[in-house]
Amino acid sequence: MLNYLWAGMILIGILWGAFHGTLDQATTGALNGAAEAVSLGITMLGIMTFWNGILQIGQTSGLVDWLAGKMEPVLDFLFPHLEKGHPARKHIAVNMIANMLGLGSAATPAGLRAMKALKKPGEDKASREMCTFLIINISSLQLIPVTIVAYRSQFGSSDPAAVTGPALAATIISTAAGVIFCKLMDRK
Repeated sequence: MLNYLWAGMILIGILWGAFHGTLDQATTGALNGAAEAVSLGITMLGIMTFWNGILQIGQTSGLVDWLAGKMEPVLDFLFPHLEKGHPARKHIAVNMIANMLGLGSAATPAGLRAMKALKKPGEDKASREMCTFLIINISSLQLIPVTIVAYRSQFGSSDPAAVTGPALAATIISTAAGVIFCKLMDRK
């Protein structure tokens, strides 16, 4: 469905440019946008490689396991029906820690492993724990919005980290709303 939506928007843009005599400007804009996308992609690749490396060092050194252990009270509160030794708990903790540090791309593999570990054999619908994890993951409490700071830096912001406070406030609110929703749904 999205393919048709994007194709339709591109076609409308080309027809609009041709009809108004600005097709050359649209072509120039598309090429400049593609060049900026490649440049931004390379910048983000470097940043994500760095933070994925830091996360790997943390896992190898035992820091991630230690932090995951410190997350136990939070996991007990968010996932009361998930037993203590469940393999998904560590993946959930790693995902939440990476998201708190603003490392969405580094959090993704742990999130996928958590969902795989939470899936019950033979079940085709999401469990309560899977839904809770997804909502918490989407709300994504971020202490340091690394990706947004990197984007702002790439595009020449005079103070790329100025969004840290507002991002923290917004993600606290979204995560609190997600937790409240999950707890209300858990009672039903």
